[in-house]
Amino acid sequence: MREYGCQNMVGRLRRVIVRRPDEAFAEANPQDWHYNGAPDLERAQAEHRAFVRILKESGADVVFHDQPLDGLADAIFTHDSALVTDRGSVVLRMGKALRQGEEDAMAELLATLGVPLLGRLEGEGRAEAGDLMWLDKETLAVGIGFRTNEEGAAQLRDLLAPIGARVVTYDLPVYRGADACLHLMSMISMVDDDLAVVYPPLMPVRLLQELESRRIQLIETPEDEFLHGQATNVLALAPRDVVLLQGNRVTEKRLRAAGCHVQTYRGDEITLKAEGGATCLTRPVLRDDTEPALEGNAEARRRSA
Repeated sequence: MREYGCQNMVGRLRRVIVRRPDEAFAEANPQDWHYNGAPDLERAQAEHRAFVRILKESGADVVFHDQPLDGLADAIFTHDSALVTDRGSVVLRMGKALRQGEEDAMAELLATLGVPLLGRLEGEGRAEAGDLMWLDKETLAVGIGFRTNEEGAAQLRDLLAPIGARVVTYDLPVYRGADACLHLMSMISMVDDDLAVVYPPLMPVRLLQELESRRIQLIETPEDEFLHGQATNVLALAPRDVVLLQGNRVTEKRLRAAGCHVQTYRGDEITLKAEGGATCLTRPVLRDDTEPALEGNAEARRRSA
């Protein structure tokens, strides 16, 4: 069995990295970190344990990122500092200045797990993995905004081309400005090869058109649940087997109507206060491969090339 590789967003999650909330998280100044309140460490750790329990009960091998990272409150959001491909890791460079320093620690952990280094961003290149979403095994959608820049996308393009993957960029809206967290995956989560949860008002038009050309069904989350419940931040444990923040009743109902198995977690401290949902809390290292669910997907990829 291979030990790493996840060039998709929805294959069965086999191995994943998480990080427990620590003192750096609890002591974060809400104004500096753009949090909605000061986290309570004891409650945050309890929420995180329950979240990890869901991962383990799904069959995933959960690896804890325990290296001390003083002052890096957002390090609990392990998703963002690296991308894991079928040929190794790409170590990113964080666009949020306060998060810079997470990357080397994640690179060291991935190396200890047997994941070779495919490459890393350098110089002025910036990218956070919340802006990176596999549309299929050969196509990485990259959101260009405050956290990921054109130079970062260009370096990703150069690193991925030798392994047969291409980068397609989409401009993100300003929304609430540079201090707020708005990643590409703040407005879309793939939950199957042909199913996505989206918040259309902020979606790049070209990306919506691309999803339509691939015949991907869209589950729209209502405005209130997007604004107050991070309802578009959905983690796929497997195709149509998902984890969602509790309280998003409309989105949960729509997911179930689409044939999804839905589990919810409590995230008052680790999600609602800190702008990071179920996907953000995980760095997938290994997922099963998936096959395009519809014959139209291959034609759609050719048209968008």
